[in-house]
Amino acid sequence: MNFDRMNPLTGEVASSAKAMQVADLPEIVAAAETGFKEWSSQGPNARRTVLLAAAEALSSKKDAFVEAMMNEIGATAGWAMFNLMLATSMLREAASITTQISGEVIPSDKPGTLAMAIREPVGVILGIAPWNAPIILGVRAVATALACGNSVILKASESCPRTHSLIIEALAIAGFPEGTVNIVTNAPEDAGEIVGALIDHPAVKRINFTGSTAVGRIIAKRAAEHLKPCLLELGGKAPLIVLEDADLDEAVKAAAFGAYMNQGQICMSTERLVVVDAVADAFAAKLTEKVKSMATGDPREGNTPLGAVVDMKTVTKVNALIEDAVSKGAAVRTGGPSNSVLMPATLIDGVTPEMNLYRDESFGPVVAMIRAKDEADAIRIANDSEYGLSAAVFTGDGARGLKVARQIKSGICHVNSPTVQDEAQMPFGGVGASGYGRFGGKAGIDSFTELRWITISSEPGHYPI
Repeated sequence: MNFDRMNPLTGEVASSAKAMQVADLPEIVAAAETGFKEWSSQGPNARRTVLLAAAEALSSKKDAFVEAMMNEIGATAGWAMFNLMLATSMLREAASITTQISGEVIPSDKPGTLAMAIREPVGVILGIAPWNAPIILGVRAVATALACGNSVILKASESCPRTHSLIIEALAIAGFPEGTVNIVTNAPEDAGEIVGALIDHPAVKRINFTGSTAVGRIIAKRAAEHLKPCLLELGGKAPLIVLEDADLDEAVKAAAFGAYMNQGQICMSTERLVVVDAVADAFAAKLTEKVKSMATGDPREGNTPLGAVVDMKTVTKVNALIEDAVSKGAAVRTGGPSNSVLMPATLIDGVTPEMNLYRDESFGPVVAMIRAKDEADAIRIANDSEYGLSAAVFTGDGARGLKVARQIKSGICHVNSPTVQDEAQMPFGGVGASGYGRFGGKAGIDSFTELRWITISSEPGHYPI
């Protein structure tokens, strides 16, 4: 039995995928166990060769990826191509770290003892990826795990099963042993039962999840029942601070990109513009002019920088945030509510803590501008959130920017550049309600290996009994 994913813009069938049931899962997990035995026994350079081949295979499916992302989630061709570029880089980065999964020799107090800390692959890893940056996040869910010698199960998003299946198709032709790379697709109504069963399966050793904080909490609790570690990359409410000595033109460019790229449907999206009073009016005027130039249109036509949001549920949520803010005194600088998934870029000025937009993640093309008295007030506002994923600060003084960045409670912070940034080799993750653990580069190795203490003794032992 299959389920259909509908194009959010046209309402037509975008893709069809197998609606797997809980009864299908034991066979998939068993295949992953078998794949792990062979894959984990291969040397680092053998794994590197396959991962590099996977990067090439992924790139070769460019046209199919663009078509799938346009139809399944309303993405622009530019966003799909960026996804493919970064995901390919992630596979190459994963290939590069196969020989960097190192341990150490630790001096022992026991005579004649060689004591070692050794990192070993864990087993079957469950990666749960979302729809908003589907190639990037689908590949990220499995790449470092594979580099470390694990087998993987990718739980595809119900919103983009074709896009996520293309990832697995690319990996399958790269040369992984049979069963090393697996996928689970399911109808939306079965998601909770499917994920729960996968977490519960004793052969699944670790879980990584990228998605909402609400679902992340459910997954963490379920995994905790089995004492299974999780890597959680969750929601965000990223602040971008603009200080009085900032280059306003640069800050405007970064704010527009960070707030509206992919229609604001990125975990790092700039959700709060925290601008000191001294430059707030000037900044607001410049940003309003910039945002008015950013048109929204049918992504298939390729004539506009912004495309469709993923569904009408997003439209309803963003409309409610706008209407609540306006009813409590905020001003719409440009944009506003929409009656379709082609939502306009919206800038709301004068947002205060009484408004839902101040705290709630919008995950849509709307940004809140909050006015601060000074630098200290701006830092206070930036930290006035349960989230802590990405942040940015604009200032003409680099040392001042670093000082401010060190005071912001977030896993990521950029001085004089946008909140939306990603590089395969960087440690990526948040604090607070944005989750815990890190993807990316050598930092990701910890999440996908077991650190063991192993000793060899060469002298007779002496014991008290």
